[in-house]
Amino acid sequence: MKREIMKKTGSIQQIAYVRKVTFEEGAAAGLRAYEVKAGELAFTVAIDKCLDIVEMTYKGVNLNFLSKPGLMNRQRFDSSGFEAQKSIMGGMFFTCGTSNVGKPDLTPDAPLPMHGYLRSTPAEHVCADAFWDGDVYRIVISGEMRQAALFGENIVLRRRISAELGSSEVKIHDEYVNEGFGDEPFMLLYHCNVGYPLLDEGSVVEVPALETVLKGETEQTELPWNCVGETVDLLPEQVFYHKIRFDENGKACVKVKNPKLGMGICVEFPEKELPNFTQWKSMASGDYVVGLEPCNCHVDGQKWEEENGTLRRIGAGERRCVDLVLRVEG
Repeated sequence: MKREIMKKTGSIQQIAYVRKVTFEEGAAAGLRAYEVKAGELAFTVAIDKCLDIVEMTYKGVNLNFLSKPGLMNRQRFDSSGFEAQKSIMGGMFFTCGTSNVGKPDLTPDAPLPMHGYLRSTPAEHVCADAFWDGDVYRIVISGEMRQAALFGENIVLRRRISAELGSSEVKIHDEYVNEGFGDEPFMLLYHCNVGYPLLDEGSVVEVPALETVLKGETEQTELPWNCVGETVDLLPEQVFYHKIRFDENGKACVKVKNPKLGMGICVEFPEKELPNFTQWKSMASGDYVVGLEPCNCHVDGQKWEEENGTLRRIGAGERRCVDLVLRVEG
């Protein structure tokens, strides 16, 4: 493969590269990012937003949802309760946790923002490389985010994102370390957001679900969580909790497929650290999205988890690893 490609290109950057860029206009001004091209797969990694993947395309087809605020750098709304909706841009995925997921806690002496602090934490020790490894051309991005406070937590997330020329998948390897001296809340949710045109009328959601309930209810739902319909003005969002059937390797794959395009996207995640799965569905005009959300908690906030005895914690000095795969099919 290597020799054939090199015979037909002047520079490998014709078909594969990683480039550091800085946005200059609007709300995204100052946002540092890496633009990646790996053949037919392309994506953008935001250095200033937890190394989250904010854009992703395959064969020129957009895969992700981007909310009304659009791409943006860190904003004053990032840690202001429900005002976070003014800064959550969606993207292919953003990282929620570790102190909170979902509903914010507005308690004055210890507020917790919607979906936590990690999603708006800039990376340091950032590296990017693109190189031939034998016959495989690899692109690797890595960096470190620290969620810390005086007299508070000291959680480090080390992230490695990798892709290969000729492949249709992106691998994310996360390592969380509690560098503090006490146990800390450990709430995780990976907010993977599928948007138009991959998401369109007739698209289907595939989840290996043993049971599905609407958020706030306890009985199996009959709502069509797996069907994607047309847009409806001002239609309220829906959130579903799925009990997942994991395979013999302790992994599960959830998908959104578009039969008209002959394309879909799969999110693969491990049972060990992400035993729960939440689905966000909005068919509202202008907010047309399906969120595939592997997690270890619910989306009602830290206080709810604690009151219900389901709050996970990470011990002092403890290390947890999570491997996630975003795979395009078709």
